[in-house]
This record gives sequence, C-alpha cells and structure tokens, in this order.
Amino acid sequence: MGDATADVPNEVYKNFDEAGEGDKWWEAVDLQKLILAHNNIEKLKEDLRNLPLLTVLNVSHNKLSELPAAIGELHMLKSLDVSFNSIMKIPDEIGSATALVKFDCSSNQLKELPSSLGRCLNLSDFKASNNCITSLPEDLADCSKMSKLDVEGNKLTVLSNNLIASWTMLTELIASKNLLNGMPETIGSLSRLIRLDLHQNRILSIPSSISGCCSLAEFYMGLYSQPNNALSALPAELGKLSKLGTLDLHSNQLKEYCVEACQLRLSVLDLSNNSLSGLPPEIGKMTTLRKLLLTGNPLRTLRSSLVNGPTPALLKYLRSRLPENEDSEASTTKEDLITMATRLSVTSKELSLEGMNLSAIPSEIWEAGEITKLDLSRNSIQELPPELSSCASLQTLILSRNKIKDWPDAILTSLSSLSCLKLDNNPLRQVPSDGFKDIPMLQILDLSYNIASLPENPPFSSLPHLQELYLRRMQLREAPTDILRLQQLRILDLSQNSLQSIPEGFKNLTSLTELDLSDNNISALPPELGLLEPSLQALRLDGNPLRSIRRTILDRGTKAVLKYLKDKIPEN
Repeated sequence: MGDATADVPNEVYKNFDEAGEGDKWWEAVDLQKLILAHNNIEKLKEDLRNLPLLTVLNVSHNKLSELPAAIGELHMLKSLDVSFNSIMKIPDEIGSATALVKFDCSSNQLKELPSSLGRCLNLSDFKASNNCITSLPEDLADCSKMSKLDVEGNKLTVLSNNLIASWTMLTELIASKNLLNGMPETIGSLSRLIRLDLHQNRILSIPSSISGCCSLAEFYMGLYSQPNNALSALPAELGKLSKLGTLDLHSNQLKEYCVEACQLRLSVLDLSNNSLSGLPPEIGKMTTLRKLLLTGNPLRTLRSSLVNGPTPALLKYLRSRLPENEDSEASTTKEDLITMATRLSVTSKELSLEGMNLSAIPSEIWEAGEITKLDLSRNSIQELPPELSSCASLQTLILSRNKIKDWPDAILTSLSSLSCLKLDNNPLRQVPSDGFKDIPMLQILDLSYNIASLPENPPFSSLPHLQELYLRRMQLREAPTDILRLQQLRILDLSQNSLQSIPEGFKNLTSLTELDLSDNNISALPPELGLLEPSLQALRLDGNPLRSIRRTILDRGTKAVLKYLKDKIPEN
C-alpha cells in the first residue's frame, strides 16, 4: 500500500454498485483480493461487509487490536491472514465465513479461539502460533478437512483425543513450545501425517499407537521444557514407521535406544544430550544414516573420537560389535521360520519370506503346493531357480529389493495366472522387448528404481489388463508411448525421472485415478489432461519447473489444476 498508513482509505470499502461514473477504476471493481500487509493500520471498519466477493484478505504485520464482526459476512472468503498484529480476540462471527480454507492468526495476543471456528467446515490450513492460547475448542473436530495445523508457541497443556481422531486428513501437526504433558492415544489415526513437531514440551512418553502414523517422515521431540519432564524411554512400535527419515530426540533423558527402532531407515537421528550410557550395536545396521548425533551422553563404551567423528565410521564400529555368530544363529532360526511359514501357507496359500537375508530361494517353496502369493522382498536373491516354474497357481510374486540382474522370462513362461509382479529395487540389466508376452493377465507391475532397464519401446500393450504401473526413477526421458493403450490403467507412477513433457494422449487414459509426475523436468502440461477430471483424484506435480501454472493454483490441489488445464483447451 505504499507508505505505511493507519487507516484504510474509505474508497477501498466501496463496491461496484456504489461507485459513480467519475470515480477512479479501482473504486469501480468488485474487490476479490485485498492485501494490506506491512502498514500501521489500527482498525478495520465494519464497512468490510461492502466487499462480499472478497476471497483473499491479508492484513498481516499491522497494528490491529481487534477484527470487525463484518468478517462473518464475507461468505466467499477463502484465505484470511491477520498474523503479526495485537489482536486479543477473534470475533465469534468468524464461524459465518464458511468458505474459509486458510486462516493465519499467528503472532497476536490471543488467549482463546472461538468455538464457532468449527463451523468453517472447509478449513484445512490453520496457523495460530505464538499466542497465549491455553486450549483448542472441541468444536474444531468438525473441521474434518484440516491438513495443516500450527499452534507452536502457546500455552496448550493437552491435545484432546477427540480432536486428533477427527483430523484424519492431517499431514502436518506443529505443537512445539507449549506445555503439553502427553501425546493423545489417538495419534495413530493420523495415517497421512508427514511432519510431527512436538519439541520443547513436557511429554513423558510416546504412545505405542504412534505405529499408526504410517506416512510419518519427520518427528521432532527434542528439548524438554523442564527437568523431570522428559522422555526416558521409547516404545518398540516406533520401529514400524517405515517412512521416517528424521527423528530428533535431543535433550531428553533417554537411558537407552530400543533395538526395535534400529529397523528405521533414518537419514538423521539426533540423540544428543540424553542419558545414554551405551548403544545397541544394531544401530550399525542403520546404513541409511547420514547424521547420528550423540554428544552430551555419558557413553562409556565409545571413544569420544568415534562419537564426534564421521557417522559412517561410528556405524562401522558398531557393526563390528555385533556377535560374530549372529549369522549362524540367524540361519537356524531362519530355517525354523521358513518351516513355520510354509506350514501356514498350506491353509492360507500365501508365503512370506520377506527380509530373511536369503541369498537363494529355499526348496520348501515349490514343495509347499498351490501357493497363490509369494513375497521374497528384501533379501539378497540373485536368480530364480527353474523349479519355481512348478508354482503354476501363483498370482502375486514380490521380488522387491533383491539382487536380480536378469529378467526371469524362463520362469514367467509358466506363470500365466500372474496378476501382480513387483521387481522394484533390483539391479535389472534389461527387460527384453518381448518380456511381457507370457504374463498377459498382469494387473500390477512395479519396475521402479531399475535404472535404464526398459527397452526403447517397452511393449506395455502386451498387458491389456494392467491397472497399476510403477516406473519410478528409471531415467526415462519420455513417457513410453505404449502406456497410452492401457485402457484399464488406474495408477501410473512416473516420478523421479527426467521427463520434459507429457503426451496429449494421456487424456485417453480415462480410468486413471492417480498420476504421479513429481520430481521430473516438466515445464508445461497439455491442457487436454484436464479432461481426466473427475476420475483423476490425485495428480502429483511437485519437484517440476512448471512455469505455466501459478503456484496458487498448484497449492489448491488436483481438482483446481485439472480445471485450470481444462479451461485452457482451445475451443474449436
């Protein structure tokens, strides 16, 4: 608004109907966006009701001490930013602004939030950090679309079980720097949660239900507020969070790091300033760790040069402390496990030998009879024995994360009933150009992370029943043209490749519900992609240099992007 001002010019509040002929143009348009940020505005008038078409109102970084009740009359308002003011109370009328999707009232002087906010059923991004709020109104449970919540830096003592259980769409929950004395037991219902930040609170334990947060990638629990208000132990269930990459537990009172949590595939683990006197040697197996922070622990068994040195050297040392006979012990239990698993498969027809460190496929498998599902993922298998051909009733074959170099065409010839084949994360050299001809009934195929293994024109048209196709990180420079013939395809994942464009023909994939194009080099999308609405529910585009679609549209999600593209289709 140019020079900082204490008042909003009256002309701003005039809408189209009131503007006379001789008035300036900005007085003669129906205002939809009003940005008044970074001024010295002390008051917003009730005349705000004269702007009924307002969708965005930003009055952040001003000197407001209150908001007008007329805010509730802005029925089109989707985004409201009143952060960095001196507001003491949000008016109850806010509950009538029912179109509200994004609301930022952070950095004010609020002690409470109005219950009426629960009537804003579309609210999905709510920020109320750095206030003096002591509790969240239970009515917020009705905001079932809540996906991002930031209440950092308040005086909350509890996050209620009911609220957390109601926000199943939550992807980000930030409640750090509060007075929380526990985590809600219902935290496990947040299966979409990606980031959980509860650092600097008074939380004494993590509930075992945390295992339900299966999408969690970042978890911050460091820096307790006061002595004797800190974590002293971790639940074994923490080890089930398979997508967790960052775990920050610094400045607590942990006496040990549980062995189960050594199954995590973390990049960063911060255990600094705890009460650890030793570490389980199994941490040495956490080879994905880039950073393991251990300073400030009374570690008696590790030299300080190791603790403060590079992480790989520390991990290598810890691995060397693993019992030497572990392999032989494992092999006896391994055989027991294989026997048990094959016994079970007689009734269930399913056999899982996942993650058993197998370098070859045991003969029990083809002796087990009519199995329909075989999971051999996360082993070190290099080749498939010809005897596997006898498992003719096999419908699902999972070989993910092994060391298979050659396409198993000799085996596939006999597995004509196969409907699911997962060969992702193998060092596959090359899929033969007729590699799919023997498995025409296939519905699910995953070849992800097999870099440069596809032939020039992969023959996906040999798989007319294919419903799910995963081709993540395969160094693809263009989308294989044969994909366009897969009329039943529902899920297509082409993420982490080097695609520069998407063929217009994708508009014919009318069964598609999920399309992942994230982390490519796509700068523009064909408008025809918009014709896939409403069947296409999830279109993932992040990590692309998309210049043709504004960030604001991308942020509004799949439906908004598809509508935008559809509107761009040139009319005949």
